[in-house]
Amino acid sequence: MRKLVLSLFALLVLATIEASACTSYLVTNGASADGSNMISYAGDSHIRYGQLYYRPRAIWPEGAMQTIYDRSSNRALGQIPYPRETYQVIGFMNEHQVAIGESTFGGRRELVDTTGIIDWGSIMFLGLERGKTAREAIKAMVELVEEHGYYSSGQSYSIADPNEVWILEIIGKGMDIKTERRSKKTYNANKGAVWVAMRVPDGYISAHANHARITTFPKEDGVKSINSKNLEKITNPEVEVVYSHDVVDFARAKGYYNGDGTDFSFSDTYAPLDFGSARFCELRVWAMFDQVSDDMGQYWDYATGMAQGPRMPLWIKPSKKLTPRDLMEFKGNHLEGTKLDMSKDVGAGPQGMPYRWRPMTWEYQGKKYFHERTTATQQTAFSWVAQVRKDMPNPIGGILWYGLDDANLSLHVPFYIGMESVPYTHSESNGDILSYSETSAFWVFQRVSHFTYLFYDRAIVDIRKKQNELRDKFEAFIPAIDKAAMMLYEQDPKLATQFLKEFSHNTAINTVNEWRDLGNFLLVKYLDGNVKQEENGEFLRNPWGFPLSPRHPEYPDSWKKTIIEETGDKFLQPNQ
Repeated sequence: MRKLVLSLFALLVLATIEASACTSYLVTNGASADGSNMISYAGDSHIRYGQLYYRPRAIWPEGAMQTIYDRSSNRALGQIPYPRETYQVIGFMNEHQVAIGESTFGGRRELVDTTGIIDWGSIMFLGLERGKTAREAIKAMVELVEEHGYYSSGQSYSIADPNEVWILEIIGKGMDIKTERRSKKTYNANKGAVWVAMRVPDGYISAHANHARITTFPKEDGVKSINSKNLEKITNPEVEVVYSHDVVDFARAKGYYNGDGTDFSFSDTYAPLDFGSARFCELRVWAMFDQVSDDMGQYWDYATGMAQGPRMPLWIKPSKKLTPRDLMEFKGNHLEGTKLDMSKDVGAGPQGMPYRWRPMTWEYQGKKYFHERTTATQQTAFSWVAQVRKDMPNPIGGILWYGLDDANLSLHVPFYIGMESVPYTHSESNGDILSYSETSAFWVFQRVSHFTYLFYDRAIVDIRKKQNELRDKFEAFIPAIDKAAMMLYEQDPKLATQFLKEFSHNTAINTVNEWRDLGNFLLVKYLDGNVKQEENGEFLRNPWGFPLSPRHPEYPDSWKKTIIEETGDKFLQPNQ
């Protein structure tokens, strides 16, 4: 049995490495332009397929059991009882406007527990299926882990409802395998997890990107901060911090911490910072904060892993009110405007491409090197911005802005949470990561991105034009759709949900068609490295119908210089 557990541990570590690549933003009511709460997520994985999940609401008979599948491998982990009722979930938002996103921080590897049933992915959907509020979702998540064990490494979760935004960080307790003498039953004496959840203050924003960010936090004071022994008090709106009762004691028992608890830091204890967690993770948080704050220069050395320095705060007050579009644009960051801009060094090639193919770390002549890990990355399967609004009925208030493939090159479509199905273009039954489908939104966006990587500095201009055109349209439509849906809702809520379904489905289908047309346009325009002449999307011909001669853009001087430095006079024309 012990050998089996160790083998599963090795597989889980590999799966965790594959999963650990997501960037999440959290925005409270007072920090958003329209008073909505927002969180965002990017599903970065080399094996994940982009599809819009759908789980209908359901009533379950007594004794019904739910099978839990590991999101990293699809391996069945075990079964847990269903509650009497589960809520409808579309993507990562439920019918009550509760939304949950995540990022893996890994942490201390010895704390991985392969005997548990609740994994990092299932816990999100379990919280969505069982929670009408962010607080209820957190309660359900941590109680399920306590009862059934946590089959994952360290994880950060963004959890929002129309009134609040929370960040939850959790890590397992490792494996203390014991066997009962009489029954010979093997079990893990460390079942469960240690965790901390904190409410983001109104008017502030936060972010996490594959490293634990909660440091010190107020301990039990009976009002604003409670531990898990008083978990029933989480519904009290005055509570702002909740944590596992043994989060400090367990660290002491493992030898990670020996203080009196006043200076206890969850992140520093359970996920000690190293160069990689700063440069590859915290730098992405810095990049987002830097776009809305003038005070981030002091954290540059820390975020780049060049010096310990002061840690970035868990949350900041932004210099402007944010919109869903802001978060979408933040998702496209490649460290532009910094000395680490991915489009500026030799690795960008002559087309200034801000991407580097994997592996991310590499060796040359016995020394180890790396490529930057930026927010926007080619292996993103999907990304979204959850916008939840407290002044509207739930079916109208919740919008999941959902995009597929590379967030920098994607287009986020507004899906109202009131719809009770998803369009076939985005459904789980339409293709997969190993099965191409002409009608799949994922594959349509993939084809456009794949072509753009060939001629990035040229094609990105056309991509931005189409993105801005459609984003402008969506932003103009939403207030009108809200108003019409509210009128219908007052007459008959079912009419309103049908209206929202038709709008969301039609918008999704039309967007896929427009993106397919964009891909065809790019293929024609940039065929063979040429640039065909066009005006407002129409290719130009001479008076007799023949194509005008294409342009042949020059290589940038920086690339010419690189060639000359590498080859000397090899390509120098004679007699000069």
